[in-house]
Amino acid sequence: MPTPPPADIIEPHATSTDEIETRTAFDRRLAEGSLAGLTVQGLRLDLDPVPDLRGVEVAGTLFVGCRFADREVGADLVRRGANVVPPFSGLPYPTQPSHLYTADDLAAGFAEGGFGGMYDTRVYAHFRAHGGALPDVREALGQRLHDHGVDNALADATRAWLAVHGPQSVVGVMGGHAVPRGSAAYRMAAVLGWELARADRLVVTGGGPGVMEAANLGAFLAAWPAEELTAAIDLLATAPDFTDHDRYTEAALRVRERYAAGPALPTPRPAAAGTEWARSGGLAIPTWLYGHEPANLFAGRIAKYFSNAIREDTILRLARGGIVFAPGRAGTVQEVFQAATKTYYGTDGASGAYVFLDRTYWTTELPVESLLRPLFAASPFGDLSATVHLTDDVREAVRVLTAG
Repeated sequence: MPTPPPADIIEPHATSTDEIETRTAFDRRLAEGSLAGLTVQGLRLDLDPVPDLRGVEVAGTLFVGCRFADREVGADLVRRGANVVPPFSGLPYPTQPSHLYTADDLAAGFAEGGFGGMYDTRVYAHFRAHGGALPDVREALGQRLHDHGVDNALADATRAWLAVHGPQSVVGVMGGHAVPRGSAAYRMAAVLGWELARADRLVVTGGGPGVMEAANLGAFLAAWPAEELTAAIDLLATAPDFTDHDRYTEAALRVRERYAAGPALPTPRPAAAGTEWARSGGLAIPTWLYGHEPANLFAGRIAKYFSNAIREDTILRLARGGIVFAPGRAGTVQEVFQAATKTYYGTDGASGAYVFLDRTYWTTELPVESLLRPLFAASPFGDLSATVHLTDDVREAVRVLTAG
């Protein structure tokens, strides 16, 4: 019988003073005269003021994804004992991103070139042109380095939130990507995200359209009154179908612009320093495997991966405060039982509630409850069947997820 791995394997790593991810931190260590043993990630060291690295101790230093003023700088570092993994040339994405994406990052280029000109779309086109899910060796190395950088940036981004609120405050929202904007299911998911964010829960979705966009939208407008959430959905509903890429993206950007100045009313509770983004859209974890779908532009931070397997496991590992499953098809059902495996074996520690929205759907059309309850009842950690909840009421779902 599998047993849970040691806690230090599954918990986000602690802040390391040996990892340098900003130019400010780099300049501070450079002024001390030594970079020995550090890992310097994804910095533009070719931009003014260009640092003078001559004579600086660099034994055992790892420069990964950094850009230098010329090749000789990197060669000199290697001669003096550093390890240099340069960014790969010809890639439209960074091989070692030092921070998570934002909506502005993914949408960059839309104003000039429409959906096809967006950063997000250009990366997807490159992904497809270089083998998709089965890339050649060079491309695979670039993608793996990128995804490792996202892993690292995600741990950094969530650390402040977890320190204040704890792992049980992170709630996942899963559901169908094809749910149209303005539909009853879309509005329900948006209200869910709005209520959860106002209750100091970090909303995490798979970063796609449909239910996922709706939940991030609700979290994006958590500081606004409910009528503004309704107004935003009505505006988005003028472009309901995600396959109409340009109109769908343009509507999202209009909503973002409308609410960019901040709420007209005070926020329910001020956010702790470093966690403001969580109350301005929450977290989305999408993948370029589904890059044909428009980017979800309402998350506060976006951890976009090339590897879908890593992305799915990451969502479920983070969502320790429970998961909401809105109606969906094969992908959602896969996520139900992938999450159930973790809960059954206690792989990531204690799990929160499993809340299924739409009782009829989950008991009649896709009766997963009849499989899940007896499975959880037989868990080696005791009868966990009480963690399964079915409801048609969003506010009941929020009560279950915020109890205790």
